[in-house]
Amino acid sequence: MLTLYMNEDVPFFPKELSWLSFNERVLQEAGNPNVPEIQRLRYLGIFSSNQDEFFRVRVADVSRLAAFSGTVEKKELFQQRLLDIQKQTKRLQLQFDRTYKQVLKALNKRNIYIITYKQFDENQSRFAEQWFDKHLLPELDPVLLTSGKHFPKIEDGFIYLAIKLHTVDAAVHYGIVDVPTDRLSRFVALPPLARRRAKVFAVLEDIILHNLSKVFRGVLDIKHAEAFVFKLTRDAELELDEGINQSLINKMANSIKKRQSGEPERLVYDATMPEDLLDLLTKRLKLAKYDSLMPGGRYHNSKDFMSFPSVGPAYIDIKPIPTSTPRSLRQHEGNLLRLVRDKDVLLYYPYHSFDIVINLLKTAAIDPAVREIKICLYRAAKNSRIVDALLSAKSNNKQVTAVVELQARFDEAANISWANQLTEGGVNVIFGVPGLKVHSKLISISRVENGKIKYYTHIGTGNFNEKTAGLYTDFSLLTYHQEMGEDVHKVFDFISYTYRQHKHKHILVSPTTQRNGLIDLIKKEIKNAQDGLPAELFFKCNNLVDKKLIKLLYQASQAGVRVRLICRGMMSLVPGIKGISENIEAISIVDRYLEHARVYVFHNNGEPKYFLSSADLMTRNIDFRVEVTAPVYEKKRQDDIQAVLDIQWSDNVKARVLDAKQRNHYRALKLNGRVRSQELIHSYFEDGILPLRIKQVRKRWDKELKKSAKERARQLGKANI
Repeated sequence: MLTLYMNEDVPFFPKELSWLSFNERVLQEAGNPNVPEIQRLRYLGIFSSNQDEFFRVRVADVSRLAAFSGTVEKKELFQQRLLDIQKQTKRLQLQFDRTYKQVLKALNKRNIYIITYKQFDENQSRFAEQWFDKHLLPELDPVLLTSGKHFPKIEDGFIYLAIKLHTVDAAVHYGIVDVPTDRLSRFVALPPLARRRAKVFAVLEDIILHNLSKVFRGVLDIKHAEAFVFKLTRDAELELDEGINQSLINKMANSIKKRQSGEPERLVYDATMPEDLLDLLTKRLKLAKYDSLMPGGRYHNSKDFMSFPSVGPAYIDIKPIPTSTPRSLRQHEGNLLRLVRDKDVLLYYPYHSFDIVINLLKTAAIDPAVREIKICLYRAAKNSRIVDALLSAKSNNKQVTAVVELQARFDEAANISWANQLTEGGVNVIFGVPGLKVHSKLISISRVENGKIKYYTHIGTGNFNEKTAGLYTDFSLLTYHQEMGEDVHKVFDFISYTYRQHKHKHILVSPTTQRNGLIDLIKKEIKNAQDGLPAELFFKCNNLVDKKLIKLLYQASQAGVRVRLICRGMMSLVPGIKGISENIEAISIVDRYLEHARVYVFHNNGEPKYFLSSADLMTRNIDFRVEVTAPVYEKKRQDDIQAVLDIQWSDNVKARVLDAKQRNHYRALKLNGRVRSQELIHSYFEDGILPLRIKQVRKRWDKELKKSAKERARQLGKANI
């Protein structure tokens, strides 16, 4: 349960605490007995990975604010925030430990075991000793900790064993050894338990613990040894100046190396670690009062559970959902550009195949009439066919420009590699805009038709990444709308020449027109409500934390605008407060796919406006990035978007209510049957049929909207008499 904060007399949740509430929803999935057992284990991995990034990025930000705030009041505010974060994370760690034990029991029932070295039988002990000698010992580089000597470098995100050694001469020695999970698999398959047919695994650190006396290679005459796992999380912020040029690659590469030595933010350790050993670690790592010390179980870096092998019967893992081809493309063969010229194509991953976008680029690469291709690359896949298509286009004498955002957090190294590869292939590579991240998901294809340049345009909510397109839900709009194509072409021109100012006819662009455009659209709904007309906002996004927009949404609620929010992650807005936000409802959906799409719908007195966006409702996205929000005009494509929103709003299986206390209660929506939105959306895109129970929810919602508008109109009429 979160503490309610006030800002300028407006209630809000701090975004960091709200983010922890989101990760608790992930942990709920791990604890859900209806989720297949292997997937439950992987949810534990996702939760752990999320927590690591949270401390590397968001807690690090608060720590800097606490350290460098200009006033005592602000310093105390952020110090209290750090304490609140510690309280929440400790609660979640306890919940994680309980859930982990539950998942292990569930796996045991399926004859799958993850055992400790103390549970090894004779055969497994012999195997572990042989495996250690052959595979592990050559990888280990233990360090003895001598008073006053240099402390070894503890890298961010890796796991280590802190070792306490008692020698035969009654001396006590301390040491550290890293667990080489970057070079060896975390999970070691063991021989099955005696007289049992089972899948048995141990983690690397248990193999080390079983062979602990060998780690120091006989240098010390060890009488007794004990070891305890710990992990350090560091500040992941990169230090760069504002110069955007070729040398930025070198600056970025150097900053990535320095990231491993950033300021410590969290120490997670085995709660049974002796006090003298813990004191030694905290002092030598220079951990301060407001840094998080997190006692936990024996195992850390549970993010490795994301790669736990698929073992056992198929029904204990999630069943793959096949991708489908959009109905508008099913009878289509040949040049995809021709189809886009006839009608817009709307894709919704991973229900639709990302291959369609790759096909678009590969078609453009060999089309003799195509003159130029421009694209924004924020996060590309490891073996990117998008990059292959761009290099192919250049080989076919097209002008190709790739905007590569080197500051895409944790993908910087990969993007440096892509930038070098594209540059070597002759592609014009642009490294973004000084002071702004380029986060737009744009492609602009220029083609000569009847002697004139025509634009084929991609506007999306997700990255051009084949891997994440199979894991994240995102929209892509492929359009031949020429004025919108000109608008997008101007965005690329701005990225190349920031001194040029452009006006856009259709799209909203951060950091120039995005904020005012959204404000105008919201204010129009407020005006309609004040005039007694139906008024509604339906937003789907990852994060909603911008205080100015939150304040405006409160005003909309107070004016009678009905606001529906599907917010996957952070949400600082507080729904359901009488007199402030009573007309605002919010849900969050956590399921097999990460909800990543951004969609903003405005009722517009019965003629709704639909927008797809790369931007979340965060200050950084609106004011400090290059983002694009674009309208969807074709009625059939609008209907598809509305169907997705209606299905998700009807979810009564994986949706949680975001209430005034962010308690993450599952939504108890009474319908004729279960609605698990991610499954039902797949069915909708397969057959194009919206189930009757979803239509009934929509009908009931529209009826209530009209009823409330009539009541406001009646009250306004009385007020005017």
